Amino acid sequence: MHPPIRAVIFDFDGLIVDTESIGYLTWKELFDEHGHHLPVERYAQVVGTDFNTSYDPRRDLEQLTGRTHDWDAVEVRRRERETELRSTLSLLPGVMDRLIEARGLGIPCAIASSSPRSWIGPWVEELNLTDHFDHISTVDDTGKVKPDPSLFLHAAENLGTSAEEVIIFEDSLNGLRAAQAAGMRCIVAPGPMTRHLDFEGAFRRVHSLSEVLLAELTQPPRP
Repeated sequence: MHPPIRAVIFDFDGLIVDTESIGYLTWKELFDEHGHHLPVERYAQVVGTDFNTSYDPRRDLEQLTGRTHDWDAVEVRRRERETELRSTLSLLPGVMDRLIEARGLGIPCAIASSSPRSWIGPWVEELNLTDHFDHISTVDDTGKVKPDPSLFLHAAENLGTSAEEVIIFEDSLNGLRAAQAAGMRCIVAPGPMTRHLDFEGAFRRVHSLSEVLLAELTQPPRP
């Protein structure tokens, strides 16, 4: 039997706002420029983690084109395109509902992301989420990314809760694996980049966080 939850940890990219899709689109456009296709299924390996621990589109494109690229220059242009696209993004369904519900129930919330704080911080401010999170853990805090469990463990420690008392909200397979390694329950709400994946072992799989009620997860298990 699972104990009632006492804290909620949110992933960020792809879970709170769909930055994963615009990231993929910028890389897909780059591949298209060189006459190559970048399938979602291939790029999805990097969702929730980083290029160093999973799929690296830079290495892939160099292998496909047979030449090296000036990645510093490419990244400047790609980031400009990403900035252009981010204006189209907003909170994903159910995110604010769960944050408001958590506040009403007195449940602390954190973000645990493989992205750096320089990426997460401005987004949190732009989306007016600062007051909704008690803590933010990023790769800057642990030096490791998912599927390593350290980000979730770091966030739980800062919320003052044990692994058994935490529920994780994730959209990626790397996030689910990190939650499993941390001994935490994980509700997965896949996005366009990850819907094709098998999330075996998840506590629940939902279309969006609109389908989740924290109040149900705070109740003691029935005998």
